[in-house]
Amino acid sequence: MIDRDMPLKKKISENIKKFMKEQGLTQIRLSEKSGISKSTLSDYINCRTLINPGNVEKLSNALNVQKSDIDPSFRSSMVNEEPEEYKVKSQQFKQIPIVGAISCGNGVIAYEEIEGYEDTPKSWLNGGEYFYLKAKGDSMINARIQDGDLLLIRIQNEVENGEIAAVYIDGEAVLKRVHISDGSLVLQSENSKYPPIVVGKNSNVKILGKLKRTVITF
Repeated sequence: MIDRDMPLKKKISENIKKFMKEQGLTQIRLSEKSGISKSTLSDYINCRTLINPGNVEKLSNALNVQKSDIDPSFRSSMVNEEPEEYKVKSQQFKQIPIVGAISCGNGVIAYEEIEGYEDTPKSWLNGGEYFYLKAKGDSMINARIQDGDLLLIRIQNEVENGEIAAVYIDGEAVLKRVHISDGSLVLQSENSKYPPIVVGKNSNVKILGKLKRTVITF
């Protein structure tokens, strides 16, 4: 599968390494200054994970540079003429709701509980509607999804075989890898201690949307 984010990941990695070299910082020291874990920082530097907006801000503060110097998808402008404070131009970002609970009566998705909003680069969005879920538990750890991570979901009622999706089941939105077999859905966790869930096409299970991005949180 093509990683469309790889060019941006590489640019962010290059920027981080450039500032580390210029300022004589090791990964350990940058981790300490920024408050970002060593493993997460390593993921950014080795292009394994795309950095989230909150950690762009942490790195920009630690390195004393603008956010756009780290992540070029940011376009910053001065706020209140204070040289150390920046804001991202509103046309570059969109606030996406972080949804704590969802209902799905008559096949219509409704947000029952919105915990807040996440400023999300529009470059991450490619048409359609989106929301964030918070990952719960360890059922998807082999897909590098940890408890508490933010999951950017694009609303759609179908996904390709083998893709990871948010699925409404037993009154709750959960994340599973979806396999389609003989008219049934097989919902597979990414942790061997959880057995697959097989549901028939006449069940109340509904695909809410496709996982587009995992945002690591702390």
